[in-house]
Amino acid sequence: MGRSPPRRTSPSSPACTTCRGPSAAPEDTIAIADIEVRKLRHDPLELLTRAVQPVLWLLVFGTVMAHSHAIPTGSLPYIDYLAPGILAQSVLFVSIFYGIAVIWERDLGIVHKFLASPASRAALVSGKALAAGVRAFAQAVIVYAVAAAMGVNLRLTPVPLLGVTFTVILGSAVFASFSLIIACLVKTRERFMGIGQILTMPLFFASNAIYPVAMMPTALRWLARANPLTYQVDILRTLMLHHSPSAYGLTLDFGVLGASVIAMIAIAARMYPHVVT
Repeated sequence: MGRSPPRRTSPSSPACTTCRGPSAAPEDTIAIADIEVRKLRHDPLELLTRAVQPVLWLLVFGTVMAHSHAIPTGSLPYIDYLAPGILAQSVLFVSIFYGIAVIWERDLGIVHKFLASPASRAALVSGKALAAGVRAFAQAVIVYAVAAAMGVNLRLTPVPLLGVTFTVILGSAVFASFSLIIACLVKTRERFMGIGQILTMPLFFASNAIYPVAMMPTALRWLARANPLTYQVDILRTLMLHHSPSAYGLTLDFGVLGASVIAMIAIAARMYPHVVT
């Protein structure tokens, strides 16, 4: 009897995602992240253009509100209070539009190649989330430099700096994965940009980035407590500044961010093949 021809696996077939064991996932994740970072090396100007908005928030909004004394921040100067919130904002803005790259990759046929590779879907999504963290880290360096120049009393010892770096990467992974989910649902660049604009400002303003949660109406307070950005800002404010204790506790803050990134990556990995359908 003749042997039957080998079965061909379609890019979205579950068989592609089980060709490599779980031990290969970190290697695959780093490989995908490296591909994304190489794109950044070819266009470093993108980082500078993205840094304009957080710098303006610090220089203009921060200076005006600090002089007006309209927002109570206790013994903490307002510009100090604002700096971690603007860092979190820059992470959000970089990450929330990251999904548009997936739509570009689909149009160029790159997504099909990724799905046909032996890398798992979770590794593909995690790699992109990690790459978003690298972009956000570059933003963090710029925000730190501007904040220091404005006299913000930053903690510059190794442990807080490492904690800020980890928080920036973790927070960007949450919102980059969320962005990938949106990209898988809407499938067009124009619609994605519209939804991204709709989501960005509510996420930012319904957090403690520029004012305390205690100032908000009751309904908005509940929304702020369900917002992962609130917990990211709380971590950054605690680690970046002297004499700024955590409002919720770092254990809860990291727990919420960790649970959020696991949930987002799991959903995005399941939906990732649908971006090509």
